[in-house]
Amino acid sequence: MLSGRALHFVFKVADRTLTSKFYREILGMKVLRHEEFKEGCEAACNGPYDNRWSKTMVGYGPEDSHFVVELTYNYNVHSYESGNDFLGFIIKSSEAIERAKSHGWPIREENGRQVVEAPGGYKFYLINESQPKDKDPVEKVILASSNLQTSIDYWNGILGLKIFDKSEKKVLLGFAEDQTKLELQDIGTKVEHAQAYGRIAFSCPYDQQPKIDEKIKASNHKILTPLISLDTPGKATVRVIILSDPDGHEICFVDDEGFRKLSAFDPQGERLLDRYIVKDQERKIS
Repeated sequence: MLSGRALHFVFKVADRTLTSKFYREILGMKVLRHEEFKEGCEAACNGPYDNRWSKTMVGYGPEDSHFVVELTYNYNVHSYESGNDFLGFIIKSSEAIERAKSHGWPIREENGRQVVEAPGGYKFYLINESQPKDKDPVEKVILASSNLQTSIDYWNGILGLKIFDKSEKKVLLGFAEDQTKLELQDIGTKVEHAQAYGRIAFSCPYDQQPKIDEKIKASNHKILTPLISLDTPGKATVRVIILSDPDGHEICFVDDEGFRKLSAFDPQGERLLDRYIVKDQERKIS
């Protein structure tokens, strides 16, 4: 049985300045690390772009114990067309609701929850309760499914995520009770990813990655990037395998041992991000 750990969800962002304001000043997340790259990622971490890009990890606590957000910024890409694949994050945070109101950030009610949207239109549903101090306030990430049973057969039957709740149109999945969950909702139509498609990431022990490879091949499902080692300048090397579920959702499994070293909090991360944001503004002016 695969022993995985929920890590993060990847968003492509076109405006680092406004995006940074949203995650820091509205949601109240912290910059955990920031990394700049001169060319595209071998595992397409920044999408199908072979250019300079950056990665910023933001969240409510260390990546060892919190589900966070990875913001990928491609230089000279100014917009992304959105599909119907990403449906939202659920976060318990009355504090974020108050911050949105005090900053004049648009907020509305939807299905009994307050909703704010990040730049790019990504929805965050906010539960009007104080952020828990002993656990991650990020409760789940919601993705679309065109056929719920097909999705369950893949995520539960092949990848081994446990089913925590299930109804006619949705299923709640995860590796452990104390981790952020994945909710799949049947939207009754084809899932379209467009340019803004994201990626959900999990870790697992290094010696379990080949078993994932074997199971996916045996079930004739798609592997986007076979097992490959990725380098980050000055940081740990990690091994990843990138999968695609029946609806085309990208899934990364990274080795847990390497990732815990790579994802260590960088106290200079916020300063680095702000420095490059200033450079963004200088380029616009010039």
